[in-house]
Amino acid sequence: MPPHPFYRRLLKEYKALNATTLPGITLISNDENLTDFIFQIKISNHNLYPETDLYYLSIQITEDYPVDCPQVKFIIYEPPIDLTQDDDTSSIEIIEKSTIPIHPHIYSNGHICLNLLGEDWTPACSIESILLSIQSMLNTNDKLERPPDNESYIRHAPLNPKRTRFVYHDDNV
Repeated sequence: MPPHPFYRRLLKEYKALNATTLPGITLISNDENLTDFIFQIKISNHNLYPETDLYYLSIQITEDYPVDCPQVKFIIYEPPIDLTQDDDTSSIEIIEKSTIPIHPHIYSNGHICLNLLGEDWTPACSIESILLSIQSMLNTNDKLERPPDNESYIRHAPLNPKRTRFVYHDDNV
């Protein structure tokens, strides 16, 4: 597969993400073309989100990036178990499943209703700006609830959140 047309920009963003420590944000995996990423987001000192909860964000770079925003959603992620190091599977530590954070702008299928991932996106935005915006969105949340149309939305939602026309219920959250 040929590299992304803006591979050099993606490489620059990737190097910046590895050089900078974003508190509570960890790069878990990426592909060699730098078009598929998984990040772990941890929220600290928040009364709604226990520090033991881990959230995973999938970021898939589109062909039109950076003119168009990536496909971004929360996912349930289970780290792969490496059985090559120890033949005794009884010593494998069971890792709790990740969850989709409960937030008035995050649907239970992981789709995120955020202007930055739609009409507010500009080519000046980056993977880092997405991560910081979503982390900020979680840090400032004071309501442990899903969007009001969660059940209806997830029944009819496309797999790709970019194909959704979100209804913005509340800009104050």
